[in-house]
Amino acid sequence: MLEIAPEIANVLLQEGGSGAPAIPENSAAALAVGLAAFGAGYAERGIGAAAVGAVAEDSDLFVRGLIFTVLPETLVILALVTIFLVG
Repeated sequence: MLEIAPEIANVLLQEGGSGAPAIPENSAAALAVGLAAFGAGYAERGIGAAAVGAVAEDSDLFVRGLIFTVLPETLVILALVTIFLVG
């Protein structure tokens, strides 16, 4: 791992290349939305299981569970809005 550290540093710092960015603009945008969607999905797996368990115990908690389940999706919506505003 330590042998490739200088090569990684060159890529990150763009020492040996031209002034072009390491990742093209469209690729960076796709990566940002993809990571946001992955994070939202990862968060929803625990929230969804807890919400279903809570609703099974008490049906009055349905709306609260639904709101908590939808909250991580706002991360993806904000990522998409940011891409349209910046790009």
